[in-house]
Amino acid sequence: MAALTYDGCNFLRQRLVLSTLSGKRVKIRNIRSRDDEPGLRDFEASFIRLLDKVTNGTRIEINQTGTVLFYQPGLLCGGSVEHECNVQRSIGYYLEALIMLAPFMKNSLKAVLKGVTNDPIDPSVDLLKATAVPLMKMFGINGEGLEIKVVKRGIAPRGGGEVQFSCPVCRALKPVLLTDPGKIKRIRGTAYSVRVSPQMANRIVDSARSILNKFIPDIYIYTDHMKGASSGKSPGFGLTLVAETVNGTLLSAELASTPQGQGDPVLPEELGKNCAKLLLEEIYRGGCVDSNNQSLALLYMTLDQQDVSKTLLGPLSPYTIEFLRHIRDFFQIMFKIETQKADEDEQKGGDKVLMTCVGVGYSNISKSHK
Repeated sequence: MAALTYDGCNFLRQRLVLSTLSGKRVKIRNIRSRDDEPGLRDFEASFIRLLDKVTNGTRIEINQTGTVLFYQPGLLCGGSVEHECNVQRSIGYYLEALIMLAPFMKNSLKAVLKGVTNDPIDPSVDLLKATAVPLMKMFGINGEGLEIKVVKRGIAPRGGGEVQFSCPVCRALKPVLLTDPGKIKRIRGTAYSVRVSPQMANRIVDSARSILNKFIPDIYIYTDHMKGASSGKSPGFGLTLVAETVNGTLLSAELASTPQGQGDPVLPEELGKNCAKLLLEEIYRGGCVDSNNQSLALLYMTLDQQDVSKTLLGPLSPYTIEFLRHIRDFFQIMFKIETQKADEDEQKGGDKVLMTCVGVGYSNISKSHK
């Protein structure tokens, strides 16, 4: 079986995760070959090491300059894993991939990830805890073990945070029909601050409420101020907001302060207002899965039992579009995509996309029999 060949450093995570699930070999060439510093970055090498830890028998070959990567996946074995994530990217970068793989391991996964918990680039751990975990439960991945816990916060650039992620194994996923998002009933959030005045979090909450209170009364934003050893190594603050609908759909938005020494500092009032506006924009885009978790939902739909799954999404992000192409390469699954134009009278936000597919009937062959 010839390896699938790709060019460039983009979408490395998608390719390696899908390769691990489908068992197909992957060769990626020309990784930043024209760059001043060619080859894999430290955070990508760290990601490959993490995949190596959760699998057994994976073969990885990288050439001397780091511009060509050959990846032959092994079996997902899971178990207890501890990983020091690279501080160039947040733990969310690594956790997103683990969430995709975790249900299909041999033993239930208990991962301890150390590094940056919140940064302006990747989805934060709080966001994944609030939106990805409930989405997993919709697909039938549940049990006492499923949780993401922030033990220590670590803000970019120096990190120092720690996150525990545990997930039970699952024999097969169940198909879903998520076609009616419903109306927003409440908004919850977390404003966090570390190594700055605890008053910062309160200022963020007040400014976010000043915008959101015009729309809905049921708003509760927790303030999370960690002190001492559990506050990481860098100062910073930020806000994660999640809107929940009557039907249990979760739409989220978040912002983090500019990392120390990397540009103009941001005021907590500005951050609170901008984050509230981002949430309103996400609600406008709508759908049953928010834009951060589109690819996770589509992957779970692909790996479902051989039955029809339907999900209504907002406009597809460029990352999701590329993910669909990769799903076609690795699993030969094509989605039926129907656009649903927004009615002017109903005021239900932007145009939506109804995604339909029949799952490949992926079952967890490595799950150990008790």
